[in-house]
Amino acid sequence: MDIDQFVHDCISAHQETDPQAAVLEVLRRAVQEPGAVIAALGEPTEAGIRVLHRSETLTIFNATWTPQMNLMPHNHLMWANIGIYTGREDNILWHKTPESIEAVGAKALFERDVVALPPDAIHSVTNPLPRFTGGIHIYGGDFFDTTRSQWNPETRAEEPSDGAVIRAIFDRENDRMQRERDRG
Repeated sequence: MDIDQFVHDCISAHQETDPQAAVLEVLRRAVQEPGAVIAALGEPTEAGIRVLHRSETLTIFNATWTPQMNLMPHNHLMWANIGIYTGREDNILWHKTPESIEAVGAKALFERDVVALPPDAIHSVTNPLPRFTGGIHIYGGDFFDTTRSQWNPETRAEEPSDGAVIRAIFDRENDRMQRERDRG
């Protein structure tokens, strides 16, 4: 996999009549060869977000999840395409109610799976495996410059979220992993 070509193909697909569907097909082709993706991006060894492209209309990044990492319910306020190239990502899908949110479904993504989430989607994410998970995430907007919401996983109270909040969660996961290794 050539990362520059992949990004170029996503940008070109984003110009199509149905940009989310067109970009999803580019992503689907990429994750069908997980070994090539790992060769291009590297084997996941820590939680993180590696930005491959960022503009006002399109964000592409590689997200890696530590074993058993969880991310609270959150929205994106833009469409999202996710493709898994190693590991597994379990999503709980939520619906906003006048008081809070309620779970309405689930979607497990395995290696080579892709999913398209609409702009109003709310989901929480878990890596249920004892190893790292890696996925390419593509958003129809500037993921890092959009104020979104997240919901407390215990109380389901809505809170503000943005790219900095999400990156801090990944940093805490790396700290947790390091403490586990140190106890080792």
